Amino acid sequence: MKVAFDHQIFSMQRYGGVSRYFLELAIRLPADTVSEVSVIAPLHVNAYLAADSARRFTRGKYVPYNVFGWVPLAVKRTNQVIAPLAWSHSDADIVHETYYATKPFGNAKRRVVTVYDMIHELFMPEDKQTIAAKRATVNRADHVICISENTRQDLVRLHGVDPERTSVVHLGYSLTEDANDGTADGGQDRPTLLYVGHRDGYKNFDTLLEAYSSSPALRNFELIAFGGNPQMYHERKRIERLGIADRVRFESGSDRDLAARYRGASAFIYPSKYEGFGIPPLEAMSHGCPVVCSNAGSIPEVVDTAGLYFDPNSSEELRAVLERVVTSETLRADLRSRGYARLSAFSWDTCAAATAEVYRKIM
Repeated sequence: MKVAFDHQIFSMQRYGGVSRYFLELAIRLPADTVSEVSVIAPLHVNAYLAADSARRFTRGKYVPYNVFGWVPLAVKRTNQVIAPLAWSHSDADIVHETYYATKPFGNAKRRVVTVYDMIHELFMPEDKQTIAAKRATVNRADHVICISENTRQDLVRLHGVDPERTSVVHLGYSLTEDANDGTADGGQDRPTLLYVGHRDGYKNFDTLLEAYSSSPALRNFELIAFGGNPQMYHERKRIERLGIADRVRFESGSDRDLAARYRGASAFIYPSKYEGFGIPPLEAMSHGCPVVCSNAGSIPEVVDTAGLYFDPNSSEELRAVLERVVTSETLRADLRSRGYARLSAFSWDTCAAATAEVYRKIM
């Protein structure tokens, strides 16, 4: 059986969870089921595909990413024109679409799509174009993979998809850089709390700022926001109004840098109001960082008993949970132990094997 992934996500992401997911599949799909894997990406901006380990299955050319955003847009538009020619050389049995498009790329006997979440439907209903593209992609697919049971239920409820056409395949996690090099605290005397990723909208970073700023017990802790966009003007003004400008730091860096932050933090906080899966809590667990997370979306499905939960709409509840964690070494040790145990439920090998089973099912 030959499987091909389209270019879409690789034209959009230099790094990112979705492009990482398809890279891990391409590397790990079992040879006894999938004899050939290819990524048909005539032009792409993805650093994962540019690595030596991906060259054997990548059919396309890397274009250096531009931080101002015009390169991904140009690559996307160019691929719309030249992709049909690239696909004319493919004899794939299954096309696995990496994102949503009104019109499909490639031809094959069967078509699969992965649905990651219902964020646009629930939090961005004004983005009718993306919602319509998702609906079209799902409708033409022979089978739909959902990355959590929560996402599957939302898809069935919001798009009326037949549950028999869906399967749940959990993701793995990839942050394995060794940060045990004596620099995990970044050279800071102050203990730290860690937030990772984008901060706007449903990510609920404002609630974390409110909880953090209102707690005397957290006054000696520095809050590090790692990744996502650089600090925005409205964030800076809000932080100044809360009187915590000297205690909040925005950082970005490599997987190694992030791993160091996980290992050095007293707690990792995940306040999101919705997630389709949620890889950062697994990354935190893998580096022994206690997890404090909201009880929304798929987060409890992933974290299970390995974290302490709070209502994402209550800064008071978040503050109370954080204070419990940072003031009890016994509790932090218990959360670390639970986290390590929980990781056994998730791996990219398991994800690839379950995906191959979906392919076998529809052929």
